Amino acid sequence: MRPKLLFVILSCAAVLAAANTALAEIGQIKTLTGEVYILRDNNRQPAKLGDILLQADVIETGPQGSVGITFIDSSRFSAGPGTRLELSRFRFNPTTHEGEFTTGLDRGTLTVISGQIAKRDNAAMKIKTPTTILGFRGTRVAVQVSD
Repeated sequence: MRPKLLFVILSCAAVLAAANTALAEIGQIKTLTGEVYILRDNNRQPAKLGDILLQADVIETGPQGSVGITFIDSSRFSAGPGTRLELSRFRFNPTTHEGEFTTGLDRGTLTVISGQIAKRDNAAMKIKTPTTILGFRGTRVAVQVSD
């Protein structure tokens, strides 16, 4: 195969792999009450039970809203009213359980039961708030960020 053609093919494969990673399912909405929204690609849409979540999605709950999310590594999040949650970085290998999970909690409340990512590597799961970064060691935690 010619070197230029091989380069083009490999470049296209790399771009497609990156796109698939960015668009891969990372979790699903399992429960919700009140107003819950998903912000994706600058579009804000009402969330529904069963909605699939992707890396870089932002979840917002209204004043009476709450949402329960299960991620593909078995982590579970429960967010209360007035919460803004950014699913910043999620990478998970279901065979080896290696990965990393970084979430931003700008405001509101969040309860977390960590899954396989944190059990495999206690530095791999983090929640960033405006003032702190929390790490997990395969445990449960509740976080509240207020004005």
